[in-house]
Parts: sequence; structure tokens; C-alpha cells
Amino acid sequence: MSVETTPLISVEGLVTEFRTEGGLVRAVNGIDFTIPRGGTLAVLGESGCGKSVTGLSLLNLIRPPGAIAGGRITYYGMEGGKPVEITSLPPTSEAMRKLRGSEIGMIFQEPMTSFDPLYTVGEQIIETLMAHKRGLSRAAARAQAIEMLAKVRLPSPEILVDRYPHQLSGGMRQRVMIAMALSCGPKLLIAEEPTTALDVTTESQILDLLQNLQQELGMAVMFITHDLAVASEMADEVVVMYLGYVVERGPVEDVLNNPSHPYTQALLESVPRLDADSKERLRTIEGMVPTPDQMPRGCPFHTRCRHFMPGICDTALPPLYAAGPDHEARCVLVAPDFAKEPA
Repeated sequence: MSVETTPLISVEGLVTEFRTEGGLVRAVNGIDFTIPRGGTLAVLGESGCGKSVTGLSLLNLIRPPGAIAGGRITYYGMEGGKPVEITSLPPTSEAMRKLRGSEIGMIFQEPMTSFDPLYTVGEQIIETLMAHKRGLSRAAARAQAIEMLAKVRLPSPEILVDRYPHQLSGGMRQRVMIAMALSCGPKLLIAEEPTTALDVTTESQILDLLQNLQQELGMAVMFITHDLAVASEMADEVVVMYLGYVVERGPVEDVLNNPSHPYTQALLESVPRLDADSKERLRTIEGMVPTPDQMPRGCPFHTRCRHFMPGICDTALPPLYAAGPDHEARCVLVAPDFAKEPA
């Protein structure tokens, strides 16, 4: 699928904070990225790195005690081309409600907890359609719900439309979640761990489905995932996050084939390889992820990094250095003036 270079959404210096009893916690710390029209971005990282909060920030769904405290999110997909600054809109405003669903859709991580168990899946898609398409009759909304269930390749959609979430398998619920997210024709789909807890066969089917729907509908996709294989298969660009910071970003081939940040390297080394010796032990990332309220000074990864240099890595946060064309990494080892040790 051809990808335009014009941006659909841009994120500049985004800061998302949570006020807790222990103090102010920054879950997202000044991140930047752009998703072009029709493009696919994967946001990678371990649990607690800030990737899910980033996705919710794009939809302005951060609830108290959390808040977007800085930066700018700009959406360029409205008819007429007029940019909309999402960060300037109140979360409960009519303008923001119009953006959610109709312009930006989201597949949540666990469909079973995202559906209301008291209503059929059809009723929940119908409600979404009628909330965003004024003047749409219930009969027309039901017909569109059945059409969307068929589009995500569910068998007998005219029967499934009247089923409750608990009556469906995990893979079927995930397909219904995709149908609901796409029912209003969004230009950007945020997919949060869309294949978690699914078996390998079902995972492959869901990813193929998303790729086909993306090509058919011409939408952009933002994958929030810890799965390097998903990023490799689905994404054009990759953003790697750690403790709320972007530590590496660039084209998927460059980042995954030639990682420049020690954290990205460690993630790749912890993945089993088919060509590896069966007796070879997988490498692990030493230590634990610090809690956000105990952010280490300097590079956020230095407490677990095998290349840690006292007096350098623990003094100041490094900027993103160029690691190649459109490829950046937040590590002093990438700095052009860094004195490399002789081999």
C-alpha cells in the first residue's frame, strides 16, 4: 500500500502526568512522532514504558488524577484540511467526541472487559454508529453493524449480531472489537496489543485482517505492542519507549535490523531465534524497570544497561542522536563526538 508523506497526526513534546500520593509521576515525557496518511507506526516497549498512555493521550482520554500537561497533538484529517489541536480541546467537549470514533478509532487490549456484558455485540455497534452518525435509523444502523461483522470475516453475522460477548471466543470478540472501531470509518486506528492472549493461528488471522482492512479503507494504524514480530510484520516506522521517553525511532528495517540503543538491542536479543543453538540461553535484560516516581538521573536505562559508564550515563539525559537516515537513538554511544574505545 502506498503511504503518503503528509501527516495525519503529529505529536510534539507530549507530556502526560499523574498526581499520586507519592508525588507527580510523568508517564509520558516529551515525546515526538508523526503518523502519515495511510502509514503504520509501532510503539514498542515493556509494560510501564508509557505506550498505552500515549495512545489514550491521542484520544484525549486521560482521566484524573492524570492529565496532559504539555506538548501538542495535532490532527490533520478533517474535511477541508483544517488542523485540529487535540490538546486544546476539553476531553468531554462535543468537538472531541466527534473526533473519537469517526476520525480516530481504538481497539482496546482486552475485548472482554471493553464490552458491556449486558448488551449484545450488535447493540453496542449500533450505539456507536448512532452516536456518530446523526439521523441514522436503528434499522439502518443494524444493517451496517451486520455489514461490519461480515467485513471482519465473522461467520453468520446476521446471527452473531444478537449474541452476547460471553458467547463468543476470544478471536471472535477481537474481530467484533475491530468491527466496532471501524464502524464509523476512522482515518486513524489505534490498536493496543491487538493479539494478546490469542493463539498463534488466530493472531496471524487478526493481523492479516488488519492489513487487508487498512489497504481497503486507506487508514493509518498505530500499533501499541511489546511484540517485536508484530512490529516487524506490520509497521513502516517504529518508536521504542522506555520510562516515558522515546529512546529510539526510525524505519522498521533500520531499527530492528540495526538497533542503536542498548535497550532496543537487549529487546531483540531476548527474542528466540529459529537458527539459534538449542542449548544457547536467551539473554535477559538485567534488573527491574524503575518505578516512574523513582526516575533515575541521566539516561533512564542506565540502571540496567551493560554499557553503563559512571559519570556519563548517570549525569544528564542524552538527546536523540542521528543513527542513520531518519533514524535516531537516545544514547551517548551514538553521539558523533563520542570517543569510542579501541577494539
